Amino acid sequence: MNLPFPSPGWRVALGVGLLFGLLAWETAQPFFTFFGRPLDRARHGALNLALGAFNAGLLALVFAGAWFAVTQWTATHHFGVLHWREFSPWPRAALALLLLDAWTYFWHRLNHRMPFFWRFHRWHHADRAMDVTTASRFHTGEIVLSSLFRVPVLAVIGCGINELALYELLLFAVVQFHHANIFLPDRLDRLLRLVLVTPSLHKVHHSVVRTERDSNFSSLFSWWDALFRTRRISSAPLKIVFGVGD
Repeated sequence: MNLPFPSPGWRVALGVGLLFGLLAWETAQPFFTFFGRPLDRARHGALNLALGAFNAGLLALVFAGAWFAVTQWTATHHFGVLHWREFSPWPRAALALLLLDAWTYFWHRLNHRMPFFWRFHRWHHADRAMDVTTASRFHTGEIVLSSLFRVPVLAVIGCGINELALYELLLFAVVQFHHANIFLPDRLDRLLRLVLVTPSLHKVHHSVVRTERDSNFSSLFSWWDALFRTRRISSAPLKIVFGVGD
């Protein structure tokens, strides 16, 4: 039985709708005031979103076929962790989400630990005015590397294409949310970060201070940092300065 899932058109519509919703929230109640003029904000956002659109096109043209092929191969040959036993669709999907997100945590951490990977990942951190559009700001080299590494990871997990699509949809939504320049009441943020990465957690990760930047590596589920002791909470988030220091 296949996991039911929205069509690609609906997924794009949901992603764009969330982007504009968070842009409106940032406008109405920003956490930081980065830009003196609306034009400066528009230029900043346009650069980030244009890069994100280019990378998305690259993924669709070059890597989506490889991901689909490996998920079909694992299904045909019953290869990977998810084929070790029979699961009904939703428990299997939940396990797939956990395994994919665990890989994302370790891949993100590796991008900070290894100088070669950091040369690409630093482009994301170089944004001194982090907002929802920063979620789309990744060096194309990082996108290519992460996409290549994902092929054997999908095989090991035994992931299906709909499970991967579900993970991508949830990941993109939460990544936009925790990059957004928005204010959340402390009680709500504390409640949400029991499960998800929140803006307060991710602001620390984008700090110019390296000890803060090398923490809070989780992308979707927040518990990986608690589990592997890489979580850091800031007592003064308004004093955080974004960037890489050069």
